[in-house]
Amino acid sequence: MTRKTATIVNKLGMHARPAAQLVSEAVRFEADIFLIKEGLRVNAKSIMGVMMLAAEKGSEVTIEAEGADEEMAVAAVDRIIESGFGEEI
Repeated sequence: MTRKTATIVNKLGMHARPAAQLVSEAVRFEADIFLIKEGLRVNAKSIMGVMMLAAEKGSEVTIEAEGADEEMAVAAVDRIIESGFGEEI
């Protein structure tokens, strides 16, 4: 299992468009990928799960993956979060 903590940096947080971007990235990987915020653990390949986190700017989320390409999956999801989803920071 691979884990990494990331901080939501975009101004509007994890609203619908960033959540869709994150899910689109996550489904590219074979590994099971989860996001954890304040004890809530959701499937990163589920738009409803990711939206349920209600992760606002400054929130810390843990990215957790398990499977053949888990390290690449965590790195890719981390990159997209840390980039601010291409939005204003």
